[in-house]
Amino acid sequence: MIYTVTFNPSLDYIIQVNHFQVGTINKTNFEKILPGGKGINVSIVLSNLGHDSTALGFTAGFTGKEIENRMKDFGCKTDFIHVKEGLSRINVKMKSDEETEINGQGPKISEENIQELFDKLNTLTSDDILVISGSIPSTLPDDMYERIMKHFQDKNIRIVVDATKNLMMKVLQYKPFLIKPNNIELGELFNVTLNTQEEVIPYAQKLQEMGAQNVLISMAGKGAVFIDENKHIYQSTAPKGTVVNSVGAGDSMVAGFISGYLETSGNYEHAFKKGICSGSASAFSENLCTKKEVENLLNTL
Repeated sequence: MIYTVTFNPSLDYIIQVNHFQVGTINKTNFEKILPGGKGINVSIVLSNLGHDSTALGFTAGFTGKEIENRMKDFGCKTDFIHVKEGLSRINVKMKSDEETEINGQGPKISEENIQELFDKLNTLTSDDILVISGSIPSTLPDDMYERIMKHFQDKNIRIVVDATKNLMMKVLQYKPFLIKPNNIELGELFNVTLNTQEEVIPYAQKLQEMGAQNVLISMAGKGAVFIDENKHIYQSTAPKGTVVNSVGAGDSMVAGFISGYLETSGNYEHAFKKGICSGSASAFSENLCTKKEVENLLNTL
């Protein structure tokens, strides 16, 4: 089974307002509500690609229930921990002459809730894959990633980490199965600017030297770089297409990689290509990618 963890899931209220003006009444001409969060996106894309997963995390209130309902609409299994105090957040994403986002706070998560999460994770075995991604809400300890990785370091569970800065760096010692920063995030880790695949490679290798088994670097329209656990370097250009919406593209790449890895019993080259095509397919669409969209792009690589 594949498990994803989203510490602070949301309902994303996406609206379009023509020529938004401050201090007056504005009306939308488009609106959509989606379950949000990096792990949730991974679960949705996995479902679209034909793989079962279980989405874990913390939800609260009527918004939490709606997140679960909408996940089920996508064919996803959920096993969220229901928090008593607060509400799962609503994130407003407004598209106008400029894009504006207003993100909610999320519920208050207790130590008891954290223990419930570990109780669920304790059922995982070496046959499972765990994806932990995204930011940590202020109501959680900032070492949550480390606590999870340390807890499972002797269980041989394949753990995928998609996080930024210190969240990423602090877990490398626990040898995550896969990490997926983009080239900008990779540059921030080492205080450099990385624009080309050739510039990315040595810094991706440094992350591997620091503990990561496999390192996948997304570079938007410039393609991607992947270094597998055997030190083999893979490079690819990006599929051709028009970017419509980049939200969730990185999460789609993670899901596509896992899908390709599982369906070929560990063929890293296929996993890499399917990851690229899944990320691109989502970027070329208003919604997260479908199986057909990914397959169409795979035929062009």
